[in-house]
Amino acid sequence: MLIVGVLALVVAAVATLCLWRSLRREPPVAPARPLDFDTAVRAAEAVIAAEAADPAVRPESRSRLLSHGSRTGRVVLLLHGYTLAPDQYDELAEEFFDRGYNVWVPRAPQHGTVDLRAHHRVRADELTTYAARALAVAEGLGDEVGVVGISGGAVLAAWLAQVPGTVVRRLLLLSPFFGPDRRQAPAFAVRPLIMLYGRRILPDRVTSRGYSLAAVTQYLSIARTLPTPSRRTGLRTAAVAISPLDGVVDLGAAVRVPRRIADANAIPLQVCTLPEALGVGHNTLNLIALGADGPELRRLYIALYEGESFPGPFRYWMGGVAPLNTGGA
Repeated sequence: MLIVGVLALVVAAVATLCLWRSLRREPPVAPARPLDFDTAVRAAEAVIAAEAADPAVRPESRSRLLSHGSRTGRVVLLLHGYTLAPDQYDELAEEFFDRGYNVWVPRAPQHGTVDLRAHHRVRADELTTYAARALAVAEGLGDEVGVVGISGGAVLAAWLAQVPGTVVRRLLLLSPFFGPDRRQAPAFAVRPLIMLYGRRILPDRVTSRGYSLAAVTQYLSIARTLPTPSRRTGLRTAAVAISPLDGVVDLGAAVRVPRRIADANAIPLQVCTLPEALGVGHNTLNLIALGADGPELRRLYIALYEGESFPGPFRYWMGGVAPLNTGGA
């Protein structure tokens, strides 16, 4: 994902010395008042209507609200991945809804547009504001609030789960992008990458996957603001699902970061490592490609989210076994 060669590290050293301390500065949280159900629904519908009126937003990529018509005991916020859109969650959103959840699936800024390069321009402050506002809507839709995120969306989900005073009680991270795969960028290169590309000191570069370095380093910069040690926030369940075929994320960090969050809240971290035989890579929500295994995997994700044991054959994937790549992040 982040094939950058030697990186011009001599130039990076100067920038790093100047900006080092800013990496640990937490991004601002958009102020949000608690919303009642009707206000939350109106806020979600206003977002959807604005997207419908905007010719730049692809119709299939608009935000989604699945509501039972009243406040429910459980609500889930689903945060999609970088370069993708809310339709990434269509099948899982329906599964949650059928189980009685109200579901909010908002579109990230600069995503899901007819300009397929718009996501190159996304900024960290846009992403954290979007996530905070999305959580405020979700809080108004139900009593117990949880978040599911995939890839860059998983970074935002973890960030929401660590904001002081957060209402997040359940957390499921799918292929979380807390760091790049070491074959794409070694650990020592991550900070210079954030400095040089995230702050646009160097011209942007686009990888063979269509990922903008300026954009993906926005997510990495947010990941770097997660508190160490992690905060105790009242989280009740935490889980992560990864694939050994994922060539995008640092699989060690994908487990290590949520484990710190779980440990801080005195809860177990459930880890699901998908078997290579499934052929699933970074997009662990690519359930249609799984054919007959898709519905089973959806049910597994629900079980992970709810902190329940899974009775089907996929139960053998759950057991907290960390992947091989466990270097420092």
